[in-house]
Amino acid sequence: MIQYKFPSKLIVSCQAPSDSPLHEPSVIAAMAEAAVNQGAAGVRIDTPAHITAVRSRISSPIIGIWKQVLPGFEVYITPRFEDAAAISAAGADIIAIDATLRNRPNGETVKSLIARIHDELGKPVMADADTLETAIKAAEAGADAVGTTLYGYTAETKHLSPPGFELLAKMVEKLDIPIICEGGIAGPQMAKQALDLGAFAVVVGADITGIDLKVKAYNSVMGNR
Repeated sequence: MIQYKFPSKLIVSCQAPSDSPLHEPSVIAAMAEAAVNQGAAGVRIDTPAHITAVRSRISSPIIGIWKQVLPGFEVYITPRFEDAAAISAAGADIIAIDATLRNRPNGETVKSLIARIHDELGKPVMADADTLETAIKAAEAGADAVGTTLYGYTAETKHLSPPGFELLAKMVEKLDIPIICEGGIAGPQMAKQALDLGAFAVVVGADITGIDLKVKAYNSVMGNR
């Protein structure tokens, strides 16, 4: 296991839909810098281009991902080693991967991918899980931290809505590595609740940086007048 201190408490996910004006690397970097200026312990960033832009403006930890939609595979968060290598080279301090039990490209397994990231890139791994079984297997495979990120986003959990506080509590009870609550956090009190349940850190995305989704939500209730 890589020796690395994960950022604790608040981590801000600075991402935007690909068709949004906010998707520009310079805008994502400004979001990340603003978050760190106000006390965020780190940020979670998608794509090498955005990570490069953020790295040029902050020294705080970056959890890097690269969402890739690959034909024939449901895993999409940093699914291959080549994706991990690209975001590592761009400046990510931590590599987050889809750690679900679904089939993976190139014949890789979660265990082999984590091992390569450790051995070849020298970076710690955050395993994005959807169930307790996934979380336990990821920890056994060498993950340095596990998150509730994919709770509600897989076939096995699609009937459930994040945040997965029940899953979080079980993960905290069963595992002795940092547990990160991610997904569905819709306010400071909810983030505090996650910490009270034992989360090492809480990743907040749309509630802080999701202008597109926020405006859609307002208009769905208020109507476009």
